[in-house]
Amino acid sequence: MANVVFITEETNTLGDRIFQILESVISQEHGSVALVFLIGVMFGGIIQYTRVDKFEKIAGFSMLKDTIIPKMLFLTVGLTSIGLYFMIDAGGAHYHVKPIILQGLIIGGILFGISMAILGKCPGTGPISIAEGRMDVLVGAIGGLFGGLVFTLYYEDFFQPLMGESLGKSILPDLFPGNEELTVLIFGVVVTLVAILIPKLELFDEADLSQLPEDKRPDKN
Repeated sequence: MANVVFITEETNTLGDRIFQILESVISQEHGSVALVFLIGVMFGGIIQYTRVDKFEKIAGFSMLKDTIIPKMLFLTVGLTSIGLYFMIDAGGAHYHVKPIILQGLIIGGILFGISMAILGKCPGTGPISIAEGRMDVLVGAIGGLFGGLVFTLYYEDFFQPLMGESLGKSILPDLFPGNEELTVLIFGVVVTLVAILIPKLELFDEADLSQLPEDKRPDKN
């Protein structure tokens, strides 16, 4: 009598995929899942408090009518560049340096900037807006997933040649051997000062204006 062999195919359910994502977070040494979750909650809270997830903030930045976004970005980069460098130096963190692909960075930067101005969101603020129930951002996120699929499918045939050659991996302190700590400190302080010196301009929508006293509303002055 012939042996009967049953072949079963593994099926990845949504639960399996979520578990694999959590395992990936742990194995890459980003910290515990609870810590990553806590950081995400804090990030969302800060974005909500500063309201930089609003269309007027990002679109206003693109039109140079609102400077809250650049002030926040410069301050964040200035402070965290110093903190992160010394955390890495102490062994508490590590770099994920990406290669410099100049042609790809220029093309990607242009597309990214245009998309941000049109949608009024960025990859960081988009999910927060979706959690608020903003359907326009959800449509934009679906478009982004579709764009990622197209990029993946046609990467080798089209996008990789378009992006050009890699110039290797490098960070700013590497350009000043022997003065790495001083370089980071100067960079962090200068960028922080830029954040402070940028004049404060705000573009309000009607929802924001309605929460301001009459004498504080820019549309009434």
